[in-house]
Amino acid sequence: MAGFNKVILMGNLTRNPELRYTPSGTPVASFGLAVSRRFKQGDDLKEEVCFVDIVVFG
Repeated sequence: MAGFNKVILMGNLTRNPELRYTPSGTPVASFGLAVSRRFKQGDDLKEEVCFVDIVVFG
């Protein structure tokens, strides 16, 4: 059996999810997510945002 990775992301949608189907009928959803993290750098509070494109099968 092939290995798999588990990823948990929490963030804000950057675009509406799109649902489509493969020729065999498997649903495929895609959407964008903005994940931010806040951290302290010296005396400053910084925020960094990572934009993630996500595709979900099944």
